[in-house]
Amino acid sequence: MPVIFLTAADAEVNVVMGLEIGADDYICKPFRINELMARIKTVLRRSRRGNDAAGTSIDGVIEVQNIRIYTKEAKVARLHADTGEEETIELTALEYRLLLTFCMNRGIVLSRGNLLQDMWDVSGDFVNDNTLTVYIKRLRDKIEEDPSEPKLIKTVRGLGYIMEKQSR
Repeated sequence: MPVIFLTAADAEVNVVMGLEIGADDYICKPFRINELMARIKTVLRRSRRGNDAAGTSIDGVIEVQNIRIYTKEAKVARLHADTGEEETIELTALEYRLLLTFCMNRGIVLSRGNLLQDMWDVSGDFVNDNTLTVYIKRLRDKIEEDPSEPKLIKTVRGLGYIMEKQSR
Protein backbone atom coordinates (compact mmCIF):
# COMPACT_ATOMS: atom_id res chain seq x y z
CA MET A 1 0.00 0.00 0.00
CA PRO A 2 1.64 3.26 -1.07
CA VAL A 3 1.93 6.00 1.55
CA ILE A 4 2.32 9.72 0.91
CA PHE A 5 2.77 12.06 3.87
CA LEU A 6 0.87 15.31 3.39
CA THR A 7 1.91 17.62 6.21
CA ALA A 8 2.82 21.10 7.35
CA ALA A 9 5.96 19.78 9.08
CA ASP A 10 8.57 20.76 6.51
CA ALA A 11 11.75 20.55 8.59
CA GLU A 12 14.36 18.33 6.95
CA VAL A 13 14.41 16.00 9.98
CA ASN A 14 10.65 15.38 9.57
CA VAL A 15 10.97 14.69 5.84
CA VAL A 16 13.88 12.28 6.39
CA MET A 17 12.11 10.50 9.26
CA GLY A 18 8.91 10.15 7.22
CA LEU A 19 10.77 8.61 4.29
CA GLU A 20 12.83 6.35 6.55
CA ILE A 21 9.76 4.90 8.30
CA GLY A 22 8.30 3.86 4.96
CA ALA A 23 6.63 6.77 3.18
CA ASP A 24 6.81 6.63 -0.61
CA ASP A 25 6.69 10.42 -0.83
CA TYR A 26 6.47 13.43 1.48
CA ILE A 27 4.64 16.61 0.48
CA CYS A 28 4.66 19.77 2.56
CA LYS A 29 1.79 22.22 2.72
CA PRO A 30 1.02 24.45 0.98
CA PHE A 31 1.14 22.37 -2.17
CA ARG A 32 -0.20 22.74 -5.69
CA ILE A 33 -2.97 20.34 -6.73
CA ASN A 34 -1.32 19.46 -10.06
CA GLU A 35 1.91 18.58 -8.28
CA LEU A 36 0.02 16.43 -5.76
CA MET A 37 -1.79 14.59 -8.57
CA ALA A 38 1.50 14.00 -10.43
CA ARG A 39 3.13 12.63 -7.27
CA ILE A 40 0.16 10.33 -6.59
CA LYS A 41 0.34 8.99 -10.16
CA THR A 42 4.09 8.43 -9.82
CA VAL A 43 3.75 6.55 -6.52
CA LEU A 44 0.92 4.42 -7.92
CA ARG A 45 2.93 3.64 -11.05
CA ARG A 46 5.90 2.50 -8.91
CA SER A 47 3.55 0.52 -6.67
CA ARG A 48 1.96 -1.26 -9.65
CA ARG A 49 5.37 -2.25 -10.99
CA GLY A 50 6.22 -3.82 -7.64
CA ASN A 51 2.83 -5.53 -7.45
CA ASP A 52 3.16 -6.97 -10.95
CA ALA A 53 5.97 -9.15 -9.64
CA ALA A 54 3.63 -10.28 -6.87
CA GLY A 55 0.94 -11.23 -9.38
CA THR A 56 -1.15 -8.06 -9.52
CA SER A 57 -2.08 -6.94 -12.98
CA ILE A 58 -2.40 -3.28 -13.91
CA ASP A 59 -6.19 -3.61 -13.71
CA GLY A 60 -5.99 -4.48 -10.00
CA VAL A 61 -6.56 -8.23 -10.19
CA ILE A 62 -4.48 -10.68 -8.16
CA GLU A 63 -4.68 -14.33 -9.19
CA VAL A 64 -3.59 -17.12 -6.92
CA GLN A 65 -4.41 -20.58 -8.24
CA ASN A 66 -8.22 -20.54 -8.66
CA ILE A 67 -8.77 -17.38 -6.57
CA ARG A 68 -9.13 -13.91 -8.06
CA ILE A 69 -8.92 -10.79 -5.94
CA TYR A 70 -10.28 -7.60 -7.48
CA THR A 71 -8.44 -5.05 -5.35
CA LYS A 72 -10.27 -2.01 -6.74
CA GLU A 73 -13.62 -3.48 -5.66
CA ALA A 74 -12.33 -5.45 -2.64
CA LYS A 75 -14.00 -8.48 -4.18
CA VAL A 76 -12.79 -12.09 -4.01
CA ALA A 77 -13.96 -14.85 -6.33
CA ARG A 78 -13.27 -18.52 -6.96
CA LEU A 79 -12.83 -19.56 -10.59
CA HIS A 80 -14.38 -22.94 -11.41
CA ALA A 81 -12.01 -24.83 -13.72
CA ASP A 82 -14.76 -26.91 -15.34
CA THR A 83 -17.15 -24.07 -16.20
CA GLY A 84 -14.87 -21.01 -16.12
CA GLU A 85 -17.50 -19.24 -14.01
CA GLU A 86 -16.70 -17.14 -10.98
CA GLU A 87 -18.27 -17.59 -7.58
CA THR A 88 -18.04 -14.61 -5.21
CA ILE A 89 -16.49 -15.37 -1.82
CA GLU A 90 -17.75 -13.21 1.04
CA LEU A 91 -14.93 -12.18 3.39
CA THR A 92 -14.94 -10.00 6.46
CA ALA A 93 -12.67 -6.94 6.43
CA LEU A 94 -10.03 -8.71 8.55
CA GLU A 95 -10.16 -11.86 6.42
CA TYR A 96 -9.69 -9.71 3.31
CA ARG A 97 -6.73 -7.86 4.86
CA LEU A 98 -5.21 -11.17 5.91
CA LEU A 99 -5.60 -12.56 2.38
CA LEU A 100 -3.98 -9.44 0.88
CA THR A 101 -1.12 -9.69 3.37
CA PHE A 102 -0.46 -13.25 2.22
CA CYS A 103 -0.75 -12.27 -1.46
CA MET A 104 1.69 -9.38 -1.14
CA ASN A 105 4.18 -11.62 0.66
CA ARG A 106 3.98 -14.73 -1.50
CA GLY A 107 6.86 -17.12 -1.03
CA ILE A 108 7.75 -15.56 2.34
CA VAL A 109 7.09 -17.27 5.66
CA LEU A 110 5.07 -14.85 7.79
CA SER A 111 5.42 -15.40 11.51
CA ARG A 112 2.40 -15.11 13.75
CA GLY A 113 4.03 -11.94 15.12
CA ASN A 114 4.24 -10.39 11.62
CA LEU A 115 0.62 -11.25 10.94
CA LEU A 116 -0.55 -9.96 14.31
CA GLN A 117 1.27 -6.68 13.66
CA ASP A 118 -0.62 -6.30 10.36
CA MET A 119 -3.98 -7.14 11.91
CA TRP A 120 -4.44 -4.05 14.09
CA ASP A 121 -7.99 -3.10 13.47
CA VAL A 122 -9.06 0.39 12.47
CA SER A 123 -10.34 1.29 15.93
CA GLY A 124 -6.97 0.34 17.42
CA ASP A 125 -8.12 -2.98 18.90
CA PHE A 126 -5.43 -5.63 18.76
CA VAL A 127 -6.16 -9.03 17.31
CA ASN A 128 -4.67 -11.61 19.68
CA ASP A 129 -2.95 -14.91 18.89
CA ASN A 130 -6.09 -17.04 19.30
CA THR A 131 -8.14 -14.69 17.15
CA LEU A 132 -5.49 -14.92 14.41
CA THR A 133 -5.81 -18.73 14.45
CA VAL A 134 -9.58 -18.41 14.09
CA TYR A 135 -9.28 -15.92 11.20
CA ILE A 136 -6.81 -18.12 9.32
CA LYS A 137 -9.14 -21.12 9.78
CA ARG A 138 -12.15 -19.12 8.55
CA LEU A 139 -10.18 -17.77 5.58
CA ARG A 140 -9.05 -21.29 4.66
CA ASP A 141 -12.64 -22.55 4.98
CA LYS A 142 -13.70 -19.93 2.44
CA ILE A 143 -10.86 -20.03 -0.12
CA GLU A 144 -9.40 -23.54 0.03
CA GLU A 145 -10.99 -26.37 -1.95
CA ASP A 146 -10.14 -28.71 0.93
CA PRO A 147 -9.44 -26.68 4.09
CA SER A 148 -8.07 -29.77 5.87
CA GLU A 149 -5.36 -29.99 3.15
CA PRO A 150 -4.61 -26.30 2.42
CA LYS A 151 -2.89 -25.51 -0.88
CA LEU A 152 -3.02 -21.70 -0.75
CA ILE A 153 -2.10 -20.82 2.83
CA LYS A 154 0.19 -23.44 4.31
CA THR A 155 1.38 -23.80 7.88
CA VAL A 156 5.14 -23.84 8.40
CA ARG A 157 5.49 -25.64 11.73
CA GLY A 158 7.09 -23.53 14.41
CA LEU A 159 7.55 -20.55 12.06
CA GLY A 160 4.18 -19.32 10.77
CA TYR A 161 2.37 -19.41 7.44
CA ILE A 162 3.24 -19.10 3.76
CA MET A 163 1.40 -18.56 0.52
CA GLU A 164 3.34 -20.18 -2.28
CA LYS A 165 4.64 -17.91 -5.08
CA GLN A 166 3.06 -20.03 -7.76
CA SER A 167 0.02 -18.43 -9.35
CA ARG A 168 -2.40 -19.69 -11.98
